[in-house]
Amino acid sequence: MPKVKRNILLNPGPATTTDTVKLAQIVPDICPREKEFGEIMRFVSSELTSLVADSEHYTTVLFCGSGTAAVESILSSIMNDGLIVIINNGAYGKRMCEIAEAYGLDWVEYRSPVDQPIQLDQLQSFIQNLPRPASYLAVVHNETTTGLLNDIESIGSICKENNTTMMVDAMSSFAAIPIQMSNMNVSFLAASSNKNLQGMAGVSIVVAKKDELEKEKKPANYYLNLYAQYKHFKETGQMRFTPPVQTIYALRQAIIELKEEGVKERYERYSQSWETLIAGITKLGLHHLVAPEHHSKIITAIVEPACEAYDFESMHDYFYSNGITIYPGKLNGLNSFRVANIGDLTKEDIEHFLTLLETYFQRIGFHSAD
Repeated sequence: MPKVKRNILLNPGPATTTDTVKLAQIVPDICPREKEFGEIMRFVSSELTSLVADSEHYTTVLFCGSGTAAVESILSSIMNDGLIVIINNGAYGKRMCEIAEAYGLDWVEYRSPVDQPIQLDQLQSFIQNLPRPASYLAVVHNETTTGLLNDIESIGSICKENNTTMMVDAMSSFAAIPIQMSNMNVSFLAASSNKNLQGMAGVSIVVAKKDELEKEKKPANYYLNLYAQYKHFKETGQMRFTPPVQTIYALRQAIIELKEEGVKERYERYSQSWETLIAGITKLGLHHLVAPEHHSKIITAIVEPACEAYDFESMHDYFYSNGITIYPGKLNGLNSFRVANIGDLTKEDIEHFLTLLETYFQRIGFHSAD
Protein backbone atom coordinates (compact mmCIF):
# COMPACT_ATOMS: atom_id res chain seq x y z
CA MET A 1 0.00 0.00 0.00
CA PRO A 2 1.47 3.41 -0.94
CA LYS A 3 2.32 5.78 1.90
CA VAL A 4 0.80 9.24 2.01
CA LYS A 5 2.74 12.16 3.48
CA ARG A 6 1.59 12.45 7.07
CA ASN A 7 0.77 15.85 8.52
CA ILE A 8 -0.03 16.36 12.19
CA LEU A 9 -3.26 18.36 12.32
CA LEU A 10 -3.75 20.01 15.70
CA ASN A 11 -6.67 22.05 14.41
CA PRO A 12 -10.16 20.97 15.59
CA GLY A 13 -11.04 19.19 12.34
CA PRO A 14 -10.52 17.95 9.76
CA ALA A 15 -8.32 15.63 11.76
CA THR A 16 -5.29 13.56 10.84
CA THR A 17 -6.53 10.38 9.13
CA THR A 18 -5.05 6.95 8.56
CA ASP A 19 -3.77 5.98 5.14
CA THR A 20 -6.47 3.32 4.98
CA VAL A 21 -9.19 5.98 5.34
CA LYS A 22 -7.54 8.16 2.68
CA LEU A 23 -7.12 5.28 0.26
CA ALA A 24 -10.69 4.05 0.80
CA GLN A 25 -11.67 6.92 -1.49
CA ILE A 26 -9.92 5.28 -4.44
CA VAL A 27 -12.75 3.14 -5.78
CA PRO A 28 -14.25 2.47 -9.19
CA ASP A 29 -16.61 5.20 -10.33
CA ILE A 30 -20.18 4.40 -9.39
CA CYS A 31 -23.53 6.10 -9.79
CA PRO A 32 -24.71 6.83 -6.24
CA ARG A 33 -28.23 5.71 -7.20
CA GLU A 34 -27.07 2.11 -7.58
CA LYS A 35 -28.26 -0.43 -5.01
CA GLU A 36 -24.65 -1.23 -4.08
CA PHE A 37 -23.99 2.33 -2.95
CA GLY A 38 -27.33 2.46 -1.15
CA GLU A 39 -26.20 -0.47 0.97
CA ILE A 40 -23.08 1.46 1.96
CA MET A 41 -25.22 4.43 2.95
CA ARG A 42 -27.47 2.24 5.08
CA PHE A 43 -24.43 0.71 6.81
CA VAL A 44 -23.03 4.15 7.59
CA SER A 45 -26.36 5.46 8.87
CA SER A 46 -26.99 2.43 11.07
CA GLU A 47 -23.51 2.38 12.59
CA LEU A 48 -23.54 6.10 13.35
CA THR A 49 -26.87 5.76 15.13
CA SER A 50 -25.57 2.90 17.26
CA LEU A 51 -22.81 5.12 18.69
CA VAL A 52 -25.31 7.25 20.62
CA ALA A 53 -28.76 5.64 20.50
CA ASP A 54 -30.82 2.55 19.73
CA SER A 55 -31.88 2.09 16.12
CA GLU A 56 -35.46 1.21 17.06
CA HIS A 57 -36.26 4.73 18.21
CA TYR A 58 -33.51 6.83 16.55
CA THR A 59 -32.05 7.14 13.09
CA THR A 60 -29.28 9.00 11.27
CA VAL A 61 -29.89 11.36 8.37
CA LEU A 62 -26.94 12.36 6.21
CA PHE A 63 -26.32 15.52 4.19
CA CYS A 64 -23.50 16.60 1.93
CA GLY A 65 -21.92 19.48 3.82
CA SER A 66 -19.91 20.56 6.83
CA GLY A 67 -21.15 20.07 10.37
CA THR A 68 -22.83 23.46 10.32
CA ALA A 69 -25.24 22.08 7.70
CA ALA A 70 -26.52 19.58 10.29
CA VAL A 71 -27.05 22.31 12.88
CA GLU A 72 -28.78 24.54 10.34
CA SER A 73 -30.98 21.66 9.16
CA ILE A 74 -32.26 20.99 12.67
CA LEU A 75 -32.86 24.63 13.53
CA SER A 76 -34.60 25.51 10.27
CA SER A 77 -36.56 22.26 9.78
CA ILE A 78 -37.61 21.44 13.34
CA MET A 79 -37.40 24.54 15.49
CA ASN A 80 -39.38 27.00 13.39
CA ASP A 81 -42.73 26.79 15.17
CA GLY A 82 -41.95 27.75 18.75
CA LEU A 83 -39.60 29.63 21.07
CA ILE A 84 -35.98 28.42 21.05
CA VAL A 85 -33.54 28.95 23.91
CA ILE A 86 -30.01 28.98 22.49
CA ILE A 87 -27.17 28.61 24.99
CA ASN A 88 -24.27 30.80 23.93
CA ASN A 89 -21.00 30.17 25.77
CA GLY A 90 -18.64 30.24 22.81
CA ALA A 91 -18.30 30.84 19.08
CA TYR A 92 -20.43 27.83 18.13
CA GLY A 93 -23.31 28.75 20.40
CA LYS A 94 -23.08 32.19 18.84
CA ARG A 95 -23.22 30.58 15.39
CA MET A 96 -26.53 28.93 16.27
CA CYS A 97 -27.87 32.36 17.23
CA GLU A 98 -26.77 33.68 13.85
CA ILE A 99 -28.49 30.81 12.03
CA ALA A 100 -31.71 31.38 13.99
CA GLU A 101 -31.58 35.07 13.16
CA ALA A 102 -30.94 34.39 9.46
CA TYR A 103 -34.10 32.26 9.26
CA GLY A 104 -36.16 34.69 11.30
CA LEU A 105 -36.84 32.08 13.99
CA ASP A 106 -38.34 32.88 17.38
CA TRP A 107 -35.33 32.62 19.66
CA VAL A 108 -33.78 33.95 22.86
CA GLU A 109 -30.16 33.79 23.92
CA TYR A 110 -28.95 32.43 27.24
CA ARG A 111 -25.41 33.68 27.72
CA SER A 112 -22.90 31.94 29.94
CA PRO A 113 -19.13 32.48 30.45
CA VAL A 114 -16.90 30.75 27.89
CA ASP A 115 -14.59 29.24 30.49
CA GLN A 116 -17.03 28.26 33.27
CA PRO A 117 -19.70 25.55 33.57
CA ILE A 118 -23.30 26.59 32.96
CA GLN A 119 -25.08 27.47 36.20
CA LEU A 120 -27.95 25.02 35.97
CA ASP A 121 -30.15 26.72 38.56
CA GLN A 122 -29.86 29.99 36.66
CA LEU A 123 -30.69 28.26 33.37
CA GLN A 124 -33.73 26.66 34.98
CA SER A 125 -34.88 30.01 36.31
CA PHE A 126 -34.30 31.66 32.93
CA ILE A 127 -36.48 29.10 31.14
CA GLN A 128 -39.25 29.21 33.73
CA ASN A 129 -39.39 33.03 33.72
CA LEU A 130 -39.71 33.41 29.96
CA PRO A 131 -42.91 35.18 28.87
CA ARG A 132 -44.03 32.02 27.05
CA PRO A 133 -42.96 28.36 27.18
CA ALA A 134 -39.70 27.33 25.54
CA SER A 135 -40.50 24.73 22.90
CA TYR A 136 -36.87 24.03 22.11
CA LEU A 137 -33.36 24.36 23.49
CA ALA A 138 -30.09 24.23 21.54
CA VAL A 139 -26.69 23.73 23.15
CA VAL A 140 -23.13 22.83 22.13
CA HIS A 141 -21.76 19.77 23.93
CA ASN A 142 -18.03 20.41 23.63
CA GLU A 143 -17.63 24.13 22.93
CA THR A 144 -14.80 24.06 20.39
CA THR A 145 -13.89 27.65 21.23
CA THR A 146 -12.27 26.64 24.51
CA GLY A 147 -12.73 22.93 25.20
CA LEU A 148 -15.46 23.55 27.78
CA LEU A 149 -17.66 20.47 28.15
CA ASN A 150 -21.28 21.39 28.81
CA ASP A 151 -23.31 19.07 31.05
CA ILE A 152 -25.93 18.01 28.52
CA GLU A 153 -27.37 15.31 30.79
CA SER A 154 -28.32 17.87 33.44
CA ILE A 155 -29.52 20.31 30.79
CA GLY A 156 -31.60 17.48 29.32
CA SER A 157 -33.24 16.96 32.71
CA ILE A 158 -34.17 20.65 32.83
CA CYS A 159 -35.63 20.35 29.33
CA LYS A 160 -37.66 17.30 30.33
CA GLU A 161 -39.06 19.12 33.35
CA ASN A 162 -40.11 22.03 31.13
CA ASN A 163 -41.41 19.94 28.22
CA THR A 164 -38.69 21.39 25.99
CA THR A 165 -37.18 19.51 23.01
CA MET A 166 -33.37 19.57 23.10
CA MET A 167 -30.91 19.70 20.23
CA VAL A 168 -27.17 19.15 20.85
CA ASP A 169 -24.32 20.26 18.62
CA ALA A 170 -21.97 17.33 19.29
CA MET A 171 -19.56 18.20 16.51
CA SER A 172 -16.39 17.75 18.54
CA SER A 173 -17.64 15.20 21.09
CA PHE A 174 -19.43 12.60 18.92
CA ALA A 175 -17.55 9.28 18.65
CA ALA A 176 -15.28 10.05 21.61
CA ILE A 177 -17.08 11.46 24.66
CA PRO A 178 -19.87 9.08 25.73
CA ILE A 179 -23.40 10.16 24.74
CA GLN A 180 -26.65 8.27 25.25
CA MET A 181 -29.40 10.32 23.66
CA SER A 182 -32.31 8.62 25.39
CA ASN A 183 -30.83 8.87 28.89
CA MET A 184 -29.81 12.48 28.28
CA ASN A 185 -33.17 13.51 26.75
CA VAL A 186 -31.54 14.53 23.45
CA SER A 187 -34.00 14.53 20.55
CA PHE A 188 -31.64 15.82 17.86
CA LEU A 189 -27.85 15.60 17.62
CA ALA A 190 -25.57 17.20 15.01
CA ALA A 191 -22.14 15.85 14.07
CA SER A 192 -19.75 15.56 11.14
CA SER A 193 -17.48 13.01 9.50
CA ASN A 194 -14.15 14.72 9.99
CA LYS A 195 -13.47 15.05 13.71
CA ASN A 196 -13.48 12.14 16.20
CA LEU A 197 -14.79 9.78 13.53
CA GLN A 198 -11.46 10.44 11.78
CA GLY A 199 -13.07 10.44 8.36
CA MET A 200 -12.79 12.99 5.56
CA ALA A 201 -14.67 16.28 5.58
CA GLY A 202 -17.93 16.50 3.65
CA VAL A 203 -20.62 14.48 5.43
CA SER A 204 -23.01 16.25 7.78
CA ILE A 205 -24.77 14.02 10.34
CA VAL A 206 -28.11 14.35 12.14
CA VAL A 207 -29.13 11.68 14.64
CA ALA A 208 -32.78 12.12 15.59
CA LYS A 209 -35.79 10.54 17.24
CA LYS A 210 -37.85 8.78 14.60
CA ASP A 211 -41.16 9.94 16.02
CA GLU A 212 -39.99 13.56 15.75
CA LEU A 213 -39.10 13.05 12.09
CA GLU A 214 -42.45 11.45 11.37
CA LYS A 215 -44.26 14.69 12.31
CA GLU A 216 -43.16 16.33 9.04
CA LYS A 217 -43.80 19.98 9.78
CA LYS A 218 -43.25 22.63 7.13
CA PRO A 219 -39.56 23.57 7.12
CA ALA A 220 -38.10 26.97 6.33
CA ASN A 221 -35.51 25.55 3.92
CA TYR A 222 -35.10 23.36 0.83
CA TYR A 223 -31.75 21.56 0.51
CA LEU A 224 -31.50 21.11 4.29
CA ASN A 225 -35.08 19.87 4.69
CA LEU A 226 -34.56 17.25 7.39
CA TYR A 227 -38.02 15.69 6.99
CA ALA A 228 -37.68 15.28 3.21
CA GLN A 229 -34.14 13.89 3.54
CA TYR A 230 -35.29 11.38 6.17
CA LYS A 231 -38.31 10.28 4.16
CA HIS A 232 -36.34 9.90 0.93
CA PHE A 233 -33.58 7.89 2.62
CA LYS A 234 -36.13 5.68 4.40
CA GLU A 235 -37.82 4.87 1.09
CA THR A 236 -34.79 4.64 -1.22
CA GLY A 237 -31.59 4.39 0.85
CA GLN A 238 -30.36 7.53 -0.93
CA MET A 239 -29.86 11.22 -0.26
CA ARG A 240 -32.26 13.41 -2.23
CA PHE A 241 -29.35 15.11 -3.99
CA THR A 242 -25.90 13.94 -5.10
CA PRO A 243 -23.90 12.63 -2.13
CA PRO A 244 -20.11 12.97 -1.69
CA VAL A 245 -19.47 9.45 -2.98
CA GLN A 246 -15.77 9.03 -2.22
CA THR A 247 -16.17 10.70 1.18
CA ILE A 248 -18.86 8.14 2.09
CA TYR A 249 -16.47 5.31 1.23
CA ALA A 250 -13.86 6.93 3.50
CA LEU A 251 -16.46 7.30 6.25
CA ARG A 252 -17.34 3.63 6.03
CA GLN A 253 -13.67 2.76 6.53
CA ALA A 254 -13.37 5.25 9.40
CA ILE A 255 -16.35 3.62 11.13
CA ILE A 256 -14.77 0.19 10.73
CA GLU A 257 -11.56 1.49 12.30
CA LEU A 258 -13.48 3.16 15.15
CA LYS A 259 -15.21 -0.14 15.94
CA GLU A 260 -11.82 -1.89 15.95
CA GLU A 261 -10.34 0.65 18.36
CA GLY A 262 -13.48 1.22 20.47
CA VAL A 263 -15.03 4.56 21.38
CA LYS A 264 -13.92 4.27 25.02
CA GLU A 265 -10.39 3.37 23.97
CA ARG A 266 -10.27 6.23 21.46
CA TYR A 267 -11.24 8.73 24.13
CA GLU A 268 -8.62 7.27 26.45
CA ARG A 269 -6.01 7.81 23.72
CA TYR A 270 -7.19 11.37 23.24
CA SER A 271 -7.12 11.95 27.01
CA GLN A 272 -3.57 10.67 27.28
CA SER A 273 -2.51 13.09 24.53
CA TRP A 274 -4.35 15.93 26.30
CA GLU A 275 -2.62 15.23 29.61
CA THR A 276 0.72 15.25 27.79
CA LEU A 277 -0.20 18.59 26.19
CA ILE A 278 -1.25 20.23 29.46
CA ALA A 279 1.86 19.06 31.30
CA GLY A 280 4.02 20.36 28.46
CA ILE A 281 2.49 23.83 28.10
CA THR A 282 2.48 24.28 31.87
CA LYS A 283 6.19 23.51 31.96
CA LEU A 284 6.74 26.14 29.27
CA GLY A 285 4.87 28.78 31.29
CA LEU A 286 1.62 28.83 29.32
CA HIS A 287 -1.92 28.69 30.67
CA HIS A 288 -5.13 27.18 29.36
CA LEU A 289 -8.58 28.56 30.05
CA VAL A 290 -10.87 25.75 31.22
CA ALA A 291 -10.29 23.90 34.49
CA PRO A 292 -9.58 20.16 34.05
CA GLU A 293 -12.81 19.10 35.77
CA HIS A 294 -14.85 20.94 33.11
CA HIS A 295 -12.60 20.19 30.15
CA SER A 296 -13.45 17.90 27.25
CA LYS A 297 -9.82 16.81 26.77
CA ILE A 298 -10.43 17.27 23.04
CA ILE A 299 -9.34 20.83 22.23
CA THR A 300 -7.60 23.43 24.35
CA ALA A 301 -7.59 27.22 24.19
CA ILE A 302 -4.15 28.40 25.28
CA VAL A 303 -3.44 31.98 26.31
CA GLU A 304 -0.79 33.52 24.08
CA PRO A 305 2.56 34.32 25.73
CA ALA A 306 3.33 37.86 26.88
CA CYS A 307 6.30 38.39 24.61
CA GLU A 308 6.87 41.30 22.24
CA ALA A 309 8.39 39.05 19.58
CA TYR A 310 5.46 36.64 19.61
CA ASP A 311 3.22 36.54 16.54
CA PHE A 312 0.67 33.80 15.92
CA GLU A 313 1.02 33.82 12.14
CA SER A 314 4.80 33.41 12.41
CA MET A 315 4.37 30.59 14.90
CA HIS A 316 1.76 28.96 12.66
CA ASP A 317 4.12 29.12 9.66
CA TYR A 318 6.97 27.70 11.73
CA PHE A 319 4.89 24.67 12.69
CA TYR A 320 3.42 24.34 9.21
CA SER A 321 6.91 24.10 7.74
CA ASN A 322 7.48 21.21 10.16
CA GLY A 323 4.32 19.34 9.11
CA ILE A 324 2.13 20.51 12.01
CA THR A 325 -0.99 22.69 11.83
CA ILE A 326 -2.25 24.77 14.77
CA TYR A 327 -5.31 26.99 14.94
CA PRO A 328 -6.02 30.59 16.02
CA GLY A 329 -8.30 31.39 18.92
CA LYS A 330 -11.90 32.62 18.67
CA LEU A 331 -12.20 34.66 21.84
CA ASN A 332 -12.94 38.37 21.72
CA GLY A 333 -10.75 40.34 24.09
CA LEU A 334 -8.39 37.48 24.89
CA ASN A 335 -5.52 36.48 22.63
CA SER A 336 -5.32 32.72 22.42
CA PHE A 337 -4.53 29.85 20.10
CA ARG A 338 -6.06 26.40 20.01
CA VAL A 339 -4.55 22.93 19.98
CA ALA A 340 -6.71 19.86 19.33
CA ASN A 341 -5.56 16.34 20.14
CA ILE A 342 -8.03 14.36 18.03
CA GLY A 343 -7.49 12.22 14.96
CA ASP A 344 -4.94 9.53 14.24
CA LEU A 345 -2.46 10.96 16.75
CA THR A 346 -0.53 9.67 19.75
CA LYS A 347 1.04 11.30 22.78
CA GLU A 348 4.37 11.04 20.92
CA ASP A 349 2.98 13.43 18.30
CA ILE A 350 2.06 15.86 21.08
CA GLU A 351 5.54 15.49 22.58
CA HIS A 352 7.01 16.34 19.17
CA PHE A 353 4.80 19.44 19.02
CA LEU A 354 5.93 20.50 22.50
CA THR A 355 9.60 20.08 21.59
CA LEU A 356 9.13 22.34 18.57
CA LEU A 357 7.13 24.83 20.66
CA GLU A 358 9.98 25.09 23.16
CA THR A 359 12.42 25.68 20.29
CA TYR A 360 10.18 28.40 18.85
CA PHE A 361 9.93 30.13 22.24
CA GLN A 362 13.70 30.06 22.61
CA ARG A 363 14.01 31.75 19.20
CA ILE A 364 11.71 34.63 20.17
CA GLY A 365 13.15 34.99 23.66
CA PHE A 366 10.14 33.85 25.69
CA HIS A 367 10.97 32.07 28.92
CA SER A 368 8.77 30.74 31.70
CA ALA A 369 8.41 33.04 34.68
CA ASP A 370 8.90 30.03 36.98
